[in-house]
Amino acid sequence: MAKEKKVGEVTHYFGKIGVAIVKLSSQLKIGDKLHIKGHTTDFEDEVTSMQINHQPVEKAAPKEEIGLKVKEATREGDVVFKIEE
Repeated sequence: MAKEKKVGEVTHYFGKIGVAIVKLSSQLKIGDKLHIKGHTTDFEDEVTSMQINHQPVEKAAPKEEIGLKVKEATREGDVVFKIEE
């Protein structure tokens, strides 16, 4: 079974463009597999696109706020976990 490690929390969600703003507590990079879980949210996704200040980045460090393209709606307070195989 895969382990999950908390890497951040959703602080905002832009529904029209399907982007979650995530405050990171751990490093994240393109290709990482995620599990986003909250009150009504529960889905897995892969990091395919992430931005800091509207600039595409390959990886982001703890304490940074990133824009993360997601396939389903998220809500403020949803927890973002990285799935570690």
